[in-house]
Amino acid sequence: MTEKEKMLRGDAYNSRDSELLALYHRARKLLKTYNQLDSELMQERDHILSELLAYKAPGVWIEAPFFCDYGVNISIGQNTFINVNCMFLDNNKITIGNNGLIAPYVQIYTALHPLKASERIIQEGNDTRYLTATKPVSIGDNVWIGGNSVIFPGVTIGHNVTVGAGSIVTKDLPDNVFAFGNPCSVQRKL
Repeated sequence: MTEKEKMLRGDAYNSRDSELLALYHRARKLLKTYNQLDSELMQERDHILSELLAYKAPGVWIEAPFFCDYGVNISIGQNTFINVNCMFLDNNKITIGNNGLIAPYVQIYTALHPLKASERIIQEGNDTRYLTATKPVSIGDNVWIGGNSVIFPGVTIGHNVTVGAGSIVTKDLPDNVFAFGNPCSVQRKL
């Protein structure tokens, strides 16, 4: 099994694997071009996003700058808008539905590490690496995620959800709710 296959299964994997590093460097080149491109060059922007992402439906708009690890694990539904300075750590699948609104500085994480340093830090001779595993993130249709929110690995956010600004989303949210806080919790049904 390759390190990429382990990563996508959620098993511990080596993030310095040559295949993963090649994907990482590819994404960095595409992101550098995208983030420096004139905003009026719509076809070029669309082409770069189509090359970067696993899936990009029609009408997706991502404001620059945008950041991700690989891009190839991100799927975004139609008419979704992602505002400036968002960071998607796509070590596993990130799926965002249709008609989403992702505010500035939203962070979506799929990578996780053991809490204990002795379990997290792997020494192999002179090399040090960090034990990493992953869990996918899924965001439904018609979801608005407020600015500066953080979505943790393994979280599923249902359809028609509004997440208040500054929220730390550590567990799943059902359909049709307004939720906010640290940790994020459902405040009321919509």
